[in-house]
Amino acid sequence: MPRDTSLISDTEKHAGDLAAVSSDSPTQSIPATEDLRSLAAGLDRLQTDPERPHSRWRTFTASVLPPIVFVLLLLVVWQLYIVIASPRPDQAPSPMDVATALGTAWESGRLQLAITTSLERGIIGFLIAIVVGTPIGLLLAEVKPIRRAVGPIISGLQVLPSVAWVPAAIIWFGLTDATVYFVILMGAIPSIVNGLVAGIDQVPPQLRRVGTVLGASRVQLATLVILPAALPGYVAGLKQGWAFSWRSLMAAEIIAMGGTIGFGLGSMLQNNRDLADLAGVLGTILVILAIGILIELVFFGPLERRMLRGRGLLQAVSR
Repeated sequence: MPRDTSLISDTEKHAGDLAAVSSDSPTQSIPATEDLRSLAAGLDRLQTDPERPHSRWRTFTASVLPPIVFVLLLLVVWQLYIVIASPRPDQAPSPMDVATALGTAWESGRLQLAITTSLERGIIGFLIAIVVGTPIGLLLAEVKPIRRAVGPIISGLQVLPSVAWVPAAIIWFGLTDATVYFVILMGAIPSIVNGLVAGIDQVPPQLRRVGTVLGASRVQLATLVILPAALPGYVAGLKQGWAFSWRSLMAAEIIAMGGTIGFGLGSMLQNNRDLADLAGVLGTILVILAIGILIELVFFGPLERRMLRGRGLLQAVSR
């Protein structure tokens, strides 16, 4: 595929600058931050194919329509089973029964309260996990002795079911929001750390050498070279971290009820179970599932596509 000659010229210019820096005196003044950013931008532009515009209808039929059709087929099969098998309503409610249960919860305000409470906890806990997990991941990836000592423990925490932390958290923090946030952090941080470490392990060593030659300090090398190059693994770790935090939140809300803990989706699910309201249980499960899908479509999906497009990989993946 033909490349833009101006982009190639820019990259060759950076290569020439790199050779000049390596041959000149090491005390030469270099604007390291600007050179690193311009070099990365030039390489990304060189790898990026020209973006082809797509019509909204094509985007809708390729991305939005298939899941909608699949959900409609599931509803049809579900309703056919209710009509043909005629099971007991308390053991197999119809789609209309589930919709009625959700409508009743909405009219009473319980559904809005549960969604707001759970989303607030999940988002805040996930953001705290990012703030805590990102420096830990960088430290483990860059300091090998610490990685050999702590890495196996982080991997073990990742496979440990987060629900196992709920009894201990209740004893430590009581029936408070601190219990919920602790369980979220213990579920999300290991995934974020391992994702970032895996992404850094895949960074080509040439990038480190280029940053060092351009005069980057250890902090600049980590933040301006290594972390951007490790974005694919980091984003994958963030996606998994959000999934673990959402699951951990539901487990904590189901088990830890009462005290000063608010009313979330997990509490709503448990209340419906206590009332033997299977329609309410299924409706709450569908809401939890829908929120997880919505977060993926609204946040992680566009973030991943933007990252791949910036690296010239989106067209290659779609072909």
